[in-house]
Amino acid sequence: MGCQEEPLVQKVCDLYMQISSLESLKPSKDVNMIFTQLVLTCMPPTPIDVTKLCKRVQEMRSKLIRLCGEAEGHLETHFSTILASYENPLDNLTIFPYYSNYLKLSLLEFTVLSQHFPHVPTKVAFVGSGPLPLTSIVLASNHLTHTSFHNYDIDPLANSMAVALVSSHPDLSKRMFFHTNDIMNVTNALKDYEVVFLAALVGMDKEDKVRVIDHLAKYMAPGALLMLRSAHGARAFLYPVVDPCDLRGFDVLSVVHPTDEVINSVVIARKYSVPLHSFDQQGLGPIILPTKCSEIQAFNPFNHGNMIEELAVEEQLS
Repeated sequence: MGCQEEPLVQKVCDLYMQISSLESLKPSKDVNMIFTQLVLTCMPPTPIDVTKLCKRVQEMRSKLIRLCGEAEGHLETHFSTILASYENPLDNLTIFPYYSNYLKLSLLEFTVLSQHFPHVPTKVAFVGSGPLPLTSIVLASNHLTHTSFHNYDIDPLANSMAVALVSSHPDLSKRMFFHTNDIMNVTNALKDYEVVFLAALVGMDKEDKVRVIDHLAKYMAPGALLMLRSAHGARAFLYPVVDPCDLRGFDVLSVVHPTDEVINSVVIARKYSVPLHSFDQQGLGPIILPTKCSEIQAFNPFNHGNMIEELAVEEQLS
């Protein structure tokens, strides 16, 4: 596909130029307006495959994802500061403009998790929780009401802001823990979690994302579940894409692409019980795992066609 053939691509390029020229990405009328235009442009389902766009657009997309991530960080910091000024911060989460999206995304993630994890996990990790850990808060409050949440973030300020939001809550203050750490330096502790959630903006490009996934594959407990966020179609201009083939050491169970205002796709995978290198040690040579890259598309029954689900072919046939 040529760079100029797709009107959608040209519109995204124009918005990228506007965003690049902004003096600051902190919340303001101009920043909010341009990013709203960008999201509305990329939201409608489209068959566009960003990996097939020309090099110039690919480079623009990488820069745009980083700008979106920076703006999202500023937005979360801004509202976390406001919420912390309330006597009961968690009673006022509706002031965050995308709170309803988090409610829908968390419900989707809980639904997908419940399909593949029949009992309630006692201890989960969320990697890249940030200053406003809404996913952990919503899951802990509404869905996993007896589960302990261990939130990891590399930024000490983000964690201190997050702690300020939950410290006064009688329940969540006892079940939510915050660790200031680069997840690449966390090893044996990862074996304690039955489920690990990986935020969309941990690993802003493919190489970094794969490096984190490989690290999790090495240290997570066998049989534990990994829940990731990805993007599909034009939404891949906003967030990094996780291809099922990137999940070495995991069995990809389901990939769900919402088609409503929930931007992120959801990927769930299970850590292999047998390390892949053990096959080589047994003299069997390298193995090819067909579930990794061969999916078929089907409508997800949970949302009346409001999302598309890709399942491993073997799962459909079994």
